[in-house]
Amino acid sequence: MDIRLNNLTMVFDDITAVDQITTTIKDGELVSLLGPSGCGKSTTLMLLSGLYKPTSGQIFFGDQDVTKMDAEKRGIGMVFQNYALYPHLSVLKNIMFPLKMKKVPKKEAMERAKEMAELVQIGHLLDRKPGQLSGGQQQRVAIARALVKKPNVLLLDEPLSNLDARLRLEMREEIRRIQQEVGITAVFVTHDQEEALSISDRVMLMKSGVIQQESRPQEMYKRPENEFVASFLGNPPINLLTMKKIENGYQLEKSAHSLLFSNLATYPKSIRVGIRPEDFFVTKDNPRFTGEIIHIETIGRDTLIRMQIGDTTIRALVDPVHQLKVGATCGLDGKEENIHFFDSASGQRIETVERGEKHA
Repeated sequence: MDIRLNNLTMVFDDITAVDQITTTIKDGELVSLLGPSGCGKSTTLMLLSGLYKPTSGQIFFGDQDVTKMDAEKRGIGMVFQNYALYPHLSVLKNIMFPLKMKKVPKKEAMERAKEMAELVQIGHLLDRKPGQLSGGQQQRVAIARALVKKPNVLLLDEPLSNLDARLRLEMREEIRRIQQEVGITAVFVTHDQEEALSISDRVMLMKSGVIQQESRPQEMYKRPENEFVASFLGNPPINLLTMKKIENGYQLEKSAHSLLFSNLATYPKSIRVGIRPEDFFVTKDNPRFTGEIIHIETIGRDTLIRMQIGDTTIRALVDPVHQLKVGATCGLDGKEENIHFFDSASGQRIETVERGEKHA
């Protein structure tokens, strides 16, 4: 079932939590609402669920306007951050509970609950109580309970935040498997970029109640539409360098270091240049950046260096084959197609002329 939002707005007192969002989530998609705390992603989910009613705008499930419809009539399944299981009921009875509320005959309810338990791979735990389960097992019970009533839409609110790192990895893969097997439209709220980028068909990155970018995960990472998107995605974070236009190129702020970009002839007087640490490479052949190595950190297979140029520090992930030392001078370069340009004033992406894109 498609979900369509039309100028959806939610205001609490004088705070606009969701600001005129218009978008469509296609049938069978898993879409992540991603962003920092307070960006409006959970409020958007609550509006979809019917637990909040919008200040203005509309919500459509398929062709039906559900904006004013009560939560229990919307045909949604909800998975909460804290699982919200009933501690005194067995796993089987927890899964059956929504069917009991709908007065589904007991035999049918039990069969459907067992079917869902097998889908989420907890069929051997039906007699246990929630307190006897691990966090990952409890999450599987919560997902089975949300799906057992055959909802049109599955909503997941930070469902993995209470799990340790290994379990989070396992459960995000399981959520994706289950969602694809059932074929349900799903909206997944998270502040964790790795979760969002790894399992989503599309990601909506939010800030201050506004969708900053909506695209496929890799497209968002490789072609951020503004400086906020670029800085939010990536670990280690992207290097953002303020540069002023000079006669033959751009000069790094508070430094004599200047760069020549072949496709920046008509760009603003001040730009922000974004280069991800993994897009650098060490070179002695006319490097774009030359500075002093001030820190080297080895994390597994990766070597992360910090290099000082004037008042600016650059982070770069480099090939461990280079025998680099703290205090040494190092040259770095990056392929021009992997370098991002943003207008210093607006923060918006500046398109490159050489690639045939329109100048922003």
